[in-house]
Amino acid sequence: MRTRLFLATPLLLVIAGRTGAADPGTGKTPETKTAIFAGGCFWCSEADFEKLPGVIAAESGYTAGRTVNPTYEQVSAGGTGHTEAIRVSYDPRKVSYPQLLDHFWRSIDPTVKNRQFCDIGTQYRSGIYWQNEGERQAAEASRDALRASGKVARIETEIIAASTFYPAEEYHQDYYKKNSVRYAYYRLSCGRDARLKQIWGGG
Repeated sequence: MRTRLFLATPLLLVIAGRTGAADPGTGKTPETKTAIFAGGCFWCSEADFEKLPGVIAAESGYTAGRTVNPTYEQVSAGGTGHTEAIRVSYDPRKVSYPQLLDHFWRSIDPTVKNRQFCDIGTQYRSGIYWQNEGERQAAEASRDALRASGKVARIETEIIAASTFYPAEEYHQDYYKKNSVRYAYYRLSCGRDARLKQIWGGG
């Protein structure tokens, strides 16, 4: 998947911090940062982000809900308030937070509420979960830029402060690698890539 940077404006780069910028407290360049996103099925979100240069790893999990240490069965039942999400570890010297945001938007359908593709329910809602003021400003600016572009009719993706991220069970981690055939069948039958192409085009 080729990454386009139509949202990564100079303004966003200033807001979120330049790639490779030194930490003002230590004077050192941070080697790893994290970002939290929800884009429907976390198997797919994990696969999409781990293909992006600069991303070290993506971890599947649950966030933005009420239940402590939820299980997959509890989240799937829809009563925990959590959504399937990923925690992305990345090297800010190679990829910036605005670039991650751009990649995120192009990996989801932001026009629908409480669902993504064939998966329906609050546990599949899309979201950006900011961890500091810079991320909040960058996330909101990216949303506003997308809205102004006229590319989508509406945006239902929530942008809220991050809460506890609970890692999913081990069998969910790197599912697309461990169960490549089942994963490929699920992704195709869910219509994810067909819908993404419809929204964003084939490039």
